[in-house]
Amino acid sequence: MAKDQFTEQLEAYSRWKKDIISHIKAYREWLSDHDMSSPEDDLRMYEILDALDSDHITIGFAAEFSRGKTELINSIFFANYQRRLLPSSAGRTTMCPTELFYDAKEQKPYIRMLPIETRLEETSISEYKQDPNNWINTDLDVDSPEHMVEAFKEIVKTKNVPVDNAIQLGLYTKEELEAAEVPPVSIEIPMWRHVMISFPHPLLKQGLVILDTPGLNAMGSEPELTMDMLPNAQAVIFVLAADTGATKTDMDIWRQHAQSFRENKEKGGLIVVLNKIDTLWDELQDDATIQANIQEQVNKTADLLNIDANTIYPVSAQKGLLARVKGNEELLEKSGLLALEQTLSDDVLPAKQHLVRENIVSRIGSMVETTRGVLAERHEAITQQLDELRSLSGKSADVLMETMQKLRAEQGVYQKDVENFQTSRHVLKRQLVALIEALGLDALDQMIAKTRSSMVDSWTTHGMKASMKTFFEGTRDSMTQVNYQVEKSNAIVQSIYDRFRDEHGFSDLNPTLFTTARYSRELDQLDKKAAEFRDSSLTAMTEQSFVVKKFIVSMVSHARNIFFRANQDAEEWAGSVMRPLAARIKERKLQLEKRLANLQKIKNSREKLSENMADLEKQAEELMAQLETINGVLDAVNTPLPPLTETEEKAVAAS
Repeated sequence: MAKDQFTEQLEAYSRWKKDIISHIKAYREWLSDHDMSSPEDDLRMYEILDALDSDHITIGFAAEFSRGKTELINSIFFANYQRRLLPSSAGRTTMCPTELFYDAKEQKPYIRMLPIETRLEETSISEYKQDPNNWINTDLDVDSPEHMVEAFKEIVKTKNVPVDNAIQLGLYTKEELEAAEVPPVSIEIPMWRHVMISFPHPLLKQGLVILDTPGLNAMGSEPELTMDMLPNAQAVIFVLAADTGATKTDMDIWRQHAQSFRENKEKGGLIVVLNKIDTLWDELQDDATIQANIQEQVNKTADLLNIDANTIYPVSAQKGLLARVKGNEELLEKSGLLALEQTLSDDVLPAKQHLVRENIVSRIGSMVETTRGVLAERHEAITQQLDELRSLSGKSADVLMETMQKLRAEQGVYQKDVENFQTSRHVLKRQLVALIEALGLDALDQMIAKTRSSMVDSWTTHGMKASMKTFFEGTRDSMTQVNYQVEKSNAIVQSIYDRFRDEHGFSDLNPTLFTTARYSRELDQLDKKAAEFRDSSLTAMTEQSFVVKKFIVSMVSHARNIFFRANQDAEEWAGSVMRPLAARIKERKLQLEKRLANLQKIKNSREKLSENMADLEKQAEELMAQLETINGVLDAVNTPLPPLTETEEKAVAAS
């Protein structure tokens, strides 16, 4: 089945990561054994290994209430429990964002629920995740499916609270209260703000994370979900229902959440599902007519969403789950699940593999290239020494002295260039300080404090919106200044590398230049989200204190995080950008000194000539072996994830 293929591909991805981890560890040990490691390189490799170890693949599900997305999750991922694991029957729908994953650091499976009252605090969900004591914890008995089903019912619980409480929580507005014919005394709200579920399902243990989201109103009231969680997913499955078509709220979710994800991912990673096609199955019609009706619904949906009809997957999650529980292959094929799962296997996982591989290459690739460059420098120097010594065989002492004089002159010229290099580094250092200062958070924090104060003190909605707009205008101005400093820094770095490449033959050395393109893009996207937030009717109707909290916790904190990450990356780049060139300069200097020392030995004793030549030939052989080892590391790092083996493909086909 295609589900089995998705599992196989996920396992292949996991094996690929383990293989890369073993190569990076081997490279780290090699550096240590050959006295070529540095604290900075050790830290970088530790960070990469830690990132690979905690790496996961997130698939988010977005839909309005009663579209069957939780049933879809049950049918794709949890049918092996032979029952409906997550609550998805009538009246039992997702009330808050729910994450399903495997927490290897905890001994027991669990459900952690964040009380809805935490919305009154200016603390983000990601911050709350740092401390389990903020959550209501329940152990999960994975050996009892019945217990799991009962435990999962807790996540959809609601409660009635006074209207004033609901307004304070941002789950109801004064305008809604005034518009009601009969003003309610209490409002039904979710008990939980966010739920995390950890249990050792095979797919979750391989690194899969499933994000189940609530409907439009709940999504809109929790901006962190749409600002961070969904955009950071590798794929978002947007679910519509064939029995309702694309309603106004469906289209709102599409425009506000799903479509923006599609734009951010450059039209990749978004999957549209038309669920409940079994409502179009009519026993009084033949199969061709039924398929034509389904295709007509697909075409209408494609026109509304302005996407290709071939990218919409018509399915019946309920029949697919039933088919898997009953072992009915014909019904499973008819449910349409297999085509959807095939896409998850063929598109989502390779895209994730590409991102991880590119990140490894960007972090480790230059380091390994530097190591290879140093070894190549040593091998070239040894080759030059051998040529010199062979040319001196049988020659007079005058020839030896002439060779030493030429080498000393070369050493003198090189030493001046090294001194110029140090001077250039000081110039670059001053420029890099300016770059880091431009990305500093002190000025931004002052801007945040000023924005918060002006929003709180504002007497009108217009005044609050003006403060929001001013904040993002300020962040754009700051990023413009950053980009100016980046251009100056890159120009200095490039000129230093160019000089040594042209004058000393370091033709294989090219600097890694810094770029803020990703951060500028993220800031632009956040600015658009902030504009939507400012202009939405919900913002105009919501209590002022909650609007301020929501804006600060979601929009402002996200902007601060963008600058924080850019600052960290800039500092790392500033500390490492000259390291490859400095290593080669140091190596060239050492090799010149060794050549002079060897010639001095030969001058003092001609018998040393043959001995030195034999020693150099042995060193050359060892260096070639070391170069082959490093080339092997580079090959491993740059090798993309291999496809399924022939045996695995046969096993999938036979399953």
